[in-house]
Amino acid sequence: MRIGELSRRTGVSVPTIKYYLREGLLPAGELTSPNQASYDETHERRLRLIRALLDVGGLSIAGIREVLAAIEDRERPVHKMLGAAADRVVPRYTEEPGEGVVVARKTVAELIARRGWSTSPEGPAAEALAVALAALTEVGHGGFAQVLDTYAEAAERVAKADLEYVAGNVEREELVEGVVVGTVLGDAMFAALRRLAHVDASRKVFGAGG
Repeated sequence: MRIGELSRRTGVSVPTIKYYLREGLLPAGELTSPNQASYDETHERRLRLIRALLDVGGLSIAGIREVLAAIEDRERPVHKMLGAAADRVVPRYTEEPGEGVVVARKTVAELIARRGWSTSPEGPAAEALAVALAALTEVGHGGFAQVLDTYAEAAERVAKADLEYVAGNVEREELVEGVVVGTVLGDAMFAALRRLAHVDASRKVFGAGG
């Protein structure tokens, strides 16, 4: 297909497609003449992934380039490729950590060891959890950490469901797209479900007239 048709099929403007080509995010099409190139379904799939990483994942062009490099590195195991994508959509904190965060990091490391999780206590997700725990302590709710294992158990079930869902995809691009979209929109869905459950639990604990 020509670039115009690729644009129509994906909803991405021609100038934007050309920008992605210049940035090396989208592979060049097959030249059919000195000024014309042909594109196929692989370009369409890559464009869909780029838009998901940009619009849903909120990644920068540099971040997208890193994820695409992981996809194209066929020597990299799928597990590490998905990890590279997932780590990019986790909030990153660059400020100098306060004492509360330092203490919370120890709590997170102990949780990871206790759960037997094969993950680094120094990764972006662990740091995000430490920052959240430190914030809870700062506002007087440090005791919330007592239910950390309950949250961890729920997270394990959700993570298993997430990976079982995306495991049906055989293309590396589709696997990454599923993880990124599932992480961002799945977080929003889980937050809404949690709120619904809160309302129901509150009624049961405190009663309709409480």
